[in-house]
Amino acid sequence: MGRFGPACEAYFRVSLARHSVEEMAAVFRSADVVGVLLAWDAETATGLPPVTNDFIASCVRAHPDVFFGFASVDPHKGDAAVAELERAVRFLGLRGLKLHPTAQAFRADDEIAYPIYETAQALKVPVTVHTGTTGLGAGMPGGGSMKLEWSRPIHLDSVAADFPDLQVVMAHPAWPWQDEQLAVALHKPNVWIDLSGWSPRRFAPELVREIKGRLQDRVLFGTDYPFLGHEQWLSAWEALGCSDAITEKVLLSNAQRLLGIAR
Repeated sequence: MGRFGPACEAYFRVSLARHSVEEMAAVFRSADVVGVLLAWDAETATGLPPVTNDFIASCVRAHPDVFFGFASVDPHKGDAAVAELERAVRFLGLRGLKLHPTAQAFRADDEIAYPIYETAQALKVPVTVHTGTTGLGAGMPGGGSMKLEWSRPIHLDSVAADFPDLQVVMAHPAWPWQDEQLAVALHKPNVWIDLSGWSPRRFAPELVREIKGRLQDRVLFGTDYPFLGHEQWLSAWEALGCSDAITEKVLLSNAQRLLGIAR
């Protein structure tokens, strides 16, 4: 996170432990949780060096029992970004793509990203897109130049409409646009919601209602580790009173279906 690290820790009110890859794998293994590791390339907007797709792929190769990997590409890099996504999936074996419009300085429905979506659709991999607020830049002058509006979930409505065979995952309950996020997911059957980044005890009532109802097949467990621990998230989930059948979908089978993993 570079210069954004202290502000992010202050926003989440945590002091992040610095783990080696092996130590982190041990944490996930002991919790019986499979983690999705995310590459990171926001170089054009932030000037920070990427967390490369090759590094993420090496982590997955070292610990395939607890890690899957998602690629990152910088939409501002044009044809090079498209080529890198194809390389990351075809040759490195990464299973999806993560984009962060606020950090990468683009709107999710900007045509600069359309060749990337087209490539992901052709490769049959899901695209996870950050939605809602972010701890990046929080409290810094001008929010560290981060613009929250770029990550409004409504911008993904056009993406889901224009790429109906692309599976689009909205990362995090999208406060302060929770109703907007739910509206898009309910209207577009190729849109999912990842529940990471928020403790279930802070979920909006509207989100809880849809998890138990119409969206139970398209919501996904996640913690945003290390900002939120597995035990903390799972303990808070139990308090929601979801049925065993819904819990099984959210914690396991929805992700298996999204990623094409045999049960």
